[in-house]
Amino acid sequence: MSIRNISFAALAAALLAAAPAQAEDEPASPFTITGTAGVFSQYRLRGVSQSDEDVALQGSITVAHSSGFYVGTWGSNLTGFGAVGGSSLELDLIAGYGTKIGDTGLDGGLIWYLYPDTKVNGTDYAEIYGSISHPLGPINAKLGFYYAPKQEAIGDEDNIWVYTDLAAPIPSTPITLKGHVGYTTGKGSLLAGPDGDYFDFMVGADLTWKNLTFNVSYIDTDIGKAAADAFYTVPGFEPGHKIAGDTVLFSLTAAF
Repeated sequence: MSIRNISFAALAAALLAAAPAQAEDEPASPFTITGTAGVFSQYRLRGVSQSDEDVALQGSITVAHSSGFYVGTWGSNLTGFGAVGGSSLELDLIAGYGTKIGDTGLDGGLIWYLYPDTKVNGTDYAEIYGSISHPLGPINAKLGFYYAPKQEAIGDEDNIWVYTDLAAPIPSTPITLKGHVGYTTGKGSLLAGPDGDYFDFMVGADLTWKNLTFNVSYIDTDIGKAAADAFYTVPGFEPGHKIAGDTVLFSLTAAF
């Protein structure tokens, strides 16, 4: 599942912890560079396909400082409804800060969504994001939000997406069970769907081996068929109810 509610700071910290220890006479660098590269059966953003249900190639690079500040970039191919202004590429620029207080993780920052090969002006936009995570017994829980103030690219209304993620590792196995519920609202915002608000859902599982993660997820939204057809359909591509309806998504991601 690629919904981009990734904690880039947490990813960097996890990979740093797994890295080989440095030689005693070599000073540790305060910077860590990490990345991901993956192939996805399609690119779903908040439950809606941005690749017309076609395969998506996605990758990220993050530079994190030991203070908790980080910058990064994330990219994916697009087609159909997701091809903003005719762009075939989404490139996100990210800057944020992550830290832990005891077992509680805090993360927040800014994302700038760029569509480099768009054929029209006014397609780029910004979002503020934040999250808090904490273990609930054996379950890792996260609550977060993405807030986009009204901008030319998304319409004349603020948009907010709130979500909760649950992850439950199965002891003595490489499998983690996952669940997600998101809610977006902002009538008049292009991000909020045909009705101005909707829910998206996901249940799935990760299978991890070394630096590789295989994921299978069931994804759906509560957007009605007729409304989805009217709002999301692009001539020559899949009908709107297909890209906003239920699907099973597969992915294979490498972390480095």
